[in-house]
Amino acid sequence: MRQTPKNVSPFSNEARNAYVIEHITDALLELLRDKPIGDISISELCDLAGIGRASFYRNFENKEDILRRYINKIFQEWPDKDGEQNKFLYSMFAHFEKHREFYELLNQRNLIYLLKDVIIDICGPKPEHSKEEAYMKAYVAYSLYGWIEVWFQRGMQETAEEIAGIFTNHGL
Repeated sequence: MRQTPKNVSPFSNEARNAYVIEHITDALLELLRDKPIGDISISELCDLAGIGRASFYRNFENKEDILRRYINKIFQEWPDKDGEQNKFLYSMFAHFEKHREFYELLNQRNLIYLLKDVIIDICGPKPEHSKEEAYMKAYVAYSLYGWIEVWFQRGMQETAEEIAGIFTNHGL
């Protein structure tokens, strides 16, 4: 089809992609409330989002990528990634409390493992670290991920302040 002002989208590629990402994310979150991710087909997801399969595959490789991108997006809102340890821990757990409904859904659908890469990226080892620092950072990052996973599995009973205090008081 020849493009004319009438049939060309008024959106830029960036705006179209943002539209697709927002709608596919909303559709996946809605479907996850009713069934596990493995029971959700790409076709069903695209139909609910009102987008074509080509748009899905232009932006994502699989359904988990949608959640990874969303997790990274909401972690961008987290203001204290570089703060002092106790403030850092409190603000991280406060972030989880703020987005409690989303994280409860991830936990319910056994998708908490998607957080591991974000936690490792934020506080794990980097190539420039000495071996001692790399191992210590790995210890803290994986310990923190384990605590987060258990906290979610226990229903997030403790407040952000309580869980950060427990973590800090045990020398982690």
